[in-house]
Amino acid sequence: MEQRFETFTTLINTISRSIHKLKMAEMAEFTLKSSHVSCLYYLYQCRSLTAVELCGICGEDKANMSRTVKYLESEGYLICLSQSPRRYQSPLTLTDKGREVGQRIAEKIDRILALASEGVSEEHRRIMYESLHTIDRNLQAICQANKIEE
Repeated sequence: MEQRFETFTTLINTISRSIHKLKMAEMAEFTLKSSHVSCLYYLYQCRSLTAVELCGICGEDKANMSRTVKYLESEGYLICLSQSPRRYQSPLTLTDKGREVGQRIAEKIDRILALASEGVSEEHRRIMYESLHTIDRNLQAICQANKIEE
């Protein structure tokens, strides 16, 4: 009998835990949390994003992203140039300190991705990501159809 459920959920969970451990270990020198790492990484890659956009890219909820942005702003990693009361939709950009750390994070991520994907061809990687996107869309549709909220 196929053990698709056990294999799928176990692999997804162990991969997620490994990513979290690596984020924590690699970022210890910066005293940053996992959510901070993703935020800095995507701001470094995109140059400017709103908190709304970061929520979508990072897969974080609004409250956690608000705390992350507030912390990174108070520690001098990013700035919000807008004085609008709707800061959640205002562009965020990295400071010099944020760009320096963002670059180092990007370099660490590139190194880890290269090591993690050793032995996986480009074609297999493409198929894997397409499959994961399909599974994600299907699971989200099932949640919506059953009115399951986060």
